[in-house]
Amino acid sequence: MTTFTSALPCLTADVPPVGAAIRRHLADFEVDEIPAYLPSGDGDHVYFRIEKSGLATSRAVREIARALGAAPRDVGFAGQKDAGGVTRQTLSLEHVDPDRVRALDLPRIRVLEVSRHRNKLRMGHLKGNRFRLLLREVAPDRVGDIRTVLALLGSRGAPNYFGDQRFGLRGDTGETGRALLAGDFGAAAEIVAGRPGDADSGPVLEARTLFARGAFEEAARAWPRGFDEARRVCLAMLRFRGDPRRAMMSLDRRALGFYVSAFQSQVFNAVVAARVRGLDRVMQGDLAWKHDSGAVFRVDDPAAEQQRTDAFEISPTGPLFGPRMTEPRDEPARMEDDALASAGVDRRAFEAKGPLSCPGGRRPLRFRPEGAEVEPGSDEHGPFLELRFTLSPGCYATAILREIGKDRLQEDDPIATRSRP
Repeated sequence: MTTFTSALPCLTADVPPVGAAIRRHLADFEVDEIPAYLPSGDGDHVYFRIEKSGLATSRAVREIARALGAAPRDVGFAGQKDAGGVTRQTLSLEHVDPDRVRALDLPRIRVLEVSRHRNKLRMGHLKGNRFRLLLREVAPDRVGDIRTVLALLGSRGAPNYFGDQRFGLRGDTGETGRALLAGDFGAAAEIVAGRPGDADSGPVLEARTLFARGAFEEAARAWPRGFDEARRVCLAMLRFRGDPRRAMMSLDRRALGFYVSAFQSQVFNAVVAARVRGLDRVMQGDLAWKHDSGAVFRVDDPAAEQQRTDAFEISPTGPLFGPRMTEPRDEPARMEDDALASAGVDRRAFEAKGPLSCPGGRRPLRFRPEGAEVEPGSDEHGPFLELRFTLSPGCYATAILREIGKDRLQEDDPIATRSRP
């Protein structure tokens, strides 16, 4: 399976790739959100746990808000889940009748539980995510290799790469962010709404081709549902007489922040790739992450801290460039500077105020999958290997899958799992 992150190196490169098919059916990819706390049973906010199939969280929120006569921004949720599977997560809404929530009857959405609490559910209010994945069309005798991979990831840690879904359908949202930060608004507008390529077809190809010709009004009409930013850029180019800066900056802060954040993620991935063989080693000048608290401290004596690293109490971190990011020193600093320089962006670009500003921070270079196990099974669709593990918030299951399959995974509908509806 060729994806945007396929070229990134694996920690377990010495273990032969395991060929398998993933997401043959929606139920082959299940995610259960683990809440940080349970609703108290009283308060003005209604908490409701849903099961959704083949819908991204953002799409489910819009459908639920429409059905309840609320604005999507009023619906709280703890984490974004993509469309490629069956996911269970909790949402919240203030001043709504719980019986109306229980009575919701929406395609691909089922309400499981309803309660009350005193505050709105916010992004990050979760303990983690529990995954159940079925690998099909895989040789049963490869269970041993999968267990070897899981054991290595459990002891040394999995590379904490941002997954493909972070980078959009064509893998270019990070490039959009790079162009915005570099002040190349023409390139940014073209990436979002133009530049037809091999990955495009149907109405999307038509819309991108029309934009490239300067037919902005026709392009806006051609974009299918789910490509709101591209349509808005087309209409803004028409309104502002082809001025790409004004067109791009007319997008809302959420959209612009998403592009800049994707570029931050792209640079972070480059740092992980550069250090992938040493994810379980801290270096002089590193900023280390304390897994029990999320605190960060500078490493002045790597030998003294290595025992804590081996025990997975701490891990080296990588950059999410921005004004609030703490800078490492020595070799880690040089590696991060090289990654940013290779991307062609000056760090002063991150000092921008307004909608292009992102605070920045540090992110651990590795994570540990908890309770990872694999067992054979079968159902009406045939035999499979069932993979189970739990991840901390912000970690991607695709990082585990790519260590197992490398470039030998097959996916029926990657568009459904990588687009951002």
